[in-house]
Amino acid sequence: MSDDLRMLADESANDARHYLATVTEVASGSAPDSAIPMTLLALSQALVMGTRLAAIQDIVPAERFEADTTDPELDPLRTGFANLFEGLDEYADLVDPVTSAELTTGSLSNDIAVVAGALAHGLRHHDEGRLSEALWWWQFSYLSDWGERAASALRVLQSLLGHIRLDADEETISEAEFDALHP
Repeated sequence: MSDDLRMLADESANDARHYLATVTEVASGSAPDSAIPMTLLALSQALVMGTRLAAIQDIVPAERFEADTTDPELDPLRTGFANLFEGLDEYADLVDPVTSAELTTGSLSNDIAVVAGALAHGLRHHDEGRLSEALWWWQFSYLSDWGERAASALRVLQSLLGHIRLDADEETISEAEFDALHP
């Protein structure tokens, strides 16, 4: 494996660790006021990781089989986000924006957990020294699953944050403008 791919594997592992740490902290409910912006930031950074992997030639793992691994238990993470985003968790989604205009529903808590599961799976390969398998997994699963889920969740969270920050009542906006102009 080239030095560039080793560096990419290590950077991707750091990005995966950061995502997992952030979403675990957010799901704990310790700072509900920052849940949306922190999750938005974590998803954005994970998407940068995935986009870097998508921009390179397809990775072929050194070995043509995947070692047995135990997938992490994602239900606590999913449940934590479902509780945090109660009433906001489900959203309208397209089955495939390129091939179909059919509507379906999505779930923020599920999307965040899907991304966590894929990143954790690749991280186990990385931590066990199977760097090409980790890169292959992250790249393949980004293109086939978690990239789309992360992008959908990112769009919903950005929309929610925009509504929270911009849909203020007129009197509050007028008072803030007056205070800003007359210190």
